[in-house]
Amino acid sequence: MIKEKLMLVPHKPGSYQMKDKDGNIIYVGKAKDLKNRLTSYFTGTHTGKTLRLVQDIYDFEYIVTSSELESLILEINLIKKYNPKYNILLKDDKSYPYIELTKDKYPTLKVIRNVKRKKNKNNLFGPFPNVKAARRTVEIINRVYPLRKCTNMKKDVCLYYHIHECLGYCKYAIDPKMIEQMKKEIIAFLKGDSSIIVKRITEDMQKASEALNFEKALELKEMLQDIDITLRKQKIDLNKNYNFDLFNYYIDNNYLSIQVFFIKNGILYGRDKAIVNIVNNPEEEFINYIIHFYEKKNLLPKEIIVPNIEDKEVLSAYLNIKVITYQKGKIKKLLDLALENAKEYLEQQMDLITQNEKKRMDALEELKKILHTDHVSRIEAFDNSHLFGTYYVGGMVCFLDFIPQKNEYRKYKIDASVKDDLSAMREVVYRRYYKVLMENLEKPDVIVVDGGELQLKVVKDIIDSLKLKIRVIGLKKDKKHRTSTLIDDDFQEIKLDHHSNLFLFLSKIQEEVHNYAISYHRNIKSKGMLSSVIDAIPGIGEVRKKQLLRKFGSLKKLKEATLEELVEILPLDVAKKTYDFLKDL
Repeated sequence: MIKEKLMLVPHKPGSYQMKDKDGNIIYVGKAKDLKNRLTSYFTGTHTGKTLRLVQDIYDFEYIVTSSELESLILEINLIKKYNPKYNILLKDDKSYPYIELTKDKYPTLKVIRNVKRKKNKNNLFGPFPNVKAARRTVEIINRVYPLRKCTNMKKDVCLYYHIHECLGYCKYAIDPKMIEQMKKEIIAFLKGDSSIIVKRITEDMQKASEALNFEKALELKEMLQDIDITLRKQKIDLNKNYNFDLFNYYIDNNYLSIQVFFIKNGILYGRDKAIVNIVNNPEEEFINYIIHFYEKKNLLPKEIIVPNIEDKEVLSAYLNIKVITYQKGKIKKLLDLALENAKEYLEQQMDLITQNEKKRMDALEELKKILHTDHVSRIEAFDNSHLFGTYYVGGMVCFLDFIPQKNEYRKYKIDASVKDDLSAMREVVYRRYYKVLMENLEKPDVIVVDGGELQLKVVKDIIDSLKLKIRVIGLKKDKKHRTSTLIDDDFQEIKLDHHSNLFLFLSKIQEEVHNYAISYHRNIKSKGMLSSVIDAIPGIGEVRKKQLLRKFGSLKKLKEATLEELVEILPLDVAKKTYDFLKDL
């Protein structure tokens, strides 16, 4: 069938979709020449991830487009829609923190992540790949400059005013020129000019030393060292305040190693790195990585620098920014440095990557052999959590080839009438696979249940009642509460070798779903407990209660709150009562 279809494919640009035997789309790609690209999958030899893709292909479809840009747009949209297993790279949703100097009359400084929602991007600085560096930078600036610290303006000054870290904006009239000067110095610092802030801290350090306040002097000295690490050592010699993100890559053994440098005002704010298992043309994988990088929560720069790739004009049109390459000069040296770093990172990680890859493949083959099947890829696992028979919740985790797919994890609140584990399992599994059936979602190859015959029977009954063909296995524990046995869907017990790769990866799934269900349960429970605790504190009504719930979210975080943090929401006397009340819990 495939040979006949290939004969009809035109020599035109477009997007293609590979399907497995169940009709699931397992890979989406694009090509300038659909016929040549599709033919290449079924001729010649393949290795690594491409070989596994080809072995899974049962059918394909394609959509012709009028341009390369259209085929790229179509490819990205289809990947978002279907989340194909071999386009696994695009499921990463990493975002970076930025520092925001707010545009308020009395500005505040804070670390934020979701910059896409911000209308004004001019007051954002970053990205900071290291969130600790971002927070430490904000902390330093807030210590040096008396910016507004509270979220909502109070009727009277708070603790920060008394320790000279706020000007008392809520009570006193502050000269706007003073605020503008502060903002000007802070922006200069965030753009790389640390001279003014270093001078301020150095003077304060000398005063502290002269007053024999050596503890304060040491603290200020450490702040200077932090500034040196955060800014000065990241300065690069470009003789210009360049602003761009720079990408380069290195290829070896079917792996693509990518390095990203963030250059803002001539400062290297930080870098990122990734290793991608190549399925398609390396340049196309590289372009897809860049697109996905900005489609999440990362701020798009005015221009990006890339090596001399063929499709940079298409990338530029898609992102609607300048995409430039350099053949000489200092920026070319920076591109070479990124390439060198990409190569070094891949060489460092290669042994670990190949070992882990082999272990995963061995574990999959072992599971296939146990289940007498030729295909296992998608695995879904369930667990429940409760407290003395109350607050029942369920969790489901999803793995593809034993790689966690966190964007497909699901949480379930369980009906209050449920009072036992089996009923909880029955409700969660039914809800999950009824939805799979009704919405035609992708079905797993295997369901993993944490338990023995009773749990397995409950899940099998649900799957059978929905007329779904999904294998189910149970993981049974021994008397010492250690997983020791796999029970297949014929209720046959199979002893697991604790040194086998299959045991290793099944244990990871078991631990992941257990922790996922427990963390969800703790979250729900703590919110309920927090509400009850707040009700018992004198001086707190519904308005303040909502503010505390919104800010802290859990009893643990509220108990860990400092008096200064409580004062941001509560009057000083109520904050002290709350602080003392929580200490006695």
